[in-house]
Amino acid sequence: MINYLLVFLGGGLGSICRYGIAQFLNNQSYTFPYATFLANVLSCILLGFLVGLTMKEGISGNQKLLMMTGFCGGFSTFSTFTNETFQLFQNGQIGTALLYVGASLMLCLLCIFIGLKLA
Repeated sequence: MINYLLVFLGGGLGSICRYGIAQFLNNQSYTFPYATFLANVLSCILLGFLVGLTMKEGISGNQKLLMMTGFCGGFSTFSTFTNETFQLFQNGQIGTALLYVGASLMLCLLCIFIGLKLA
């Protein structure tokens, strides 16, 4: 049960941070989606740092759930997608990595379209 609570708390904090960035940057008249872009970049940096810590020193399972699954997941699922793609490349699974990127992008664009049509 504690695992769910840790993911819940981390996810909530990540979502609040993403919302705060959006509120701060959306007051400007940008045509580029800087808020989402910034959240994705920051989340990737943080997740990369946490993965690095895990590989070097190790962090507890609770810390992983709170920060990696929860916070980074709530802040941006793009960081998880990018890390998984990076791991595939690092493991020499280049074809799988490219398939994952291409299929994710194309299928998710199609799903947005389907969702819009359903509405």
